[in-house]
Amino acid sequence: MKKLFYVPAVLAFAVFAACGPSAAEKRAKEVADSTRVADSLATIQAAEAAKAQATADSLAAVEAAAKAQATADSLAAVAAAPKGKAKK
Repeated sequence: MKKLFYVPAVLAFAVFAACGPSAAEKRAKEVADSTRVADSLATIQAAEAAKAQATADSLAAVEAAAKAQATADSLAAVAAAPKGKAKK
C-alpha cells in the first residue's frame, strides 16, 4: 500500500519539476532583459547628448549674431559721427 502512495507522489514531483523553465532558459531571459534595458538607456543618453549639443550650438549662433550686430552698430555710429577738425 505504501508503494502505491509513493509512486504517484514521485511522479507528481517529477511533473512539477519538469514544467518550469530550465536554468539556462532563465539566464538567457535575464541577459536579454538586461541587454534591452542597456540599449534603452544608451538611446536616452544619446538623445540627451544631442539635445545638449543643439542647445550649445544655438547659444553660440546667437552670441555670434549679437557680436556681429554690435560690430555693425559701432561701425555705423563711427560713420555717422560728425567729422572733427583736421589737425595741422
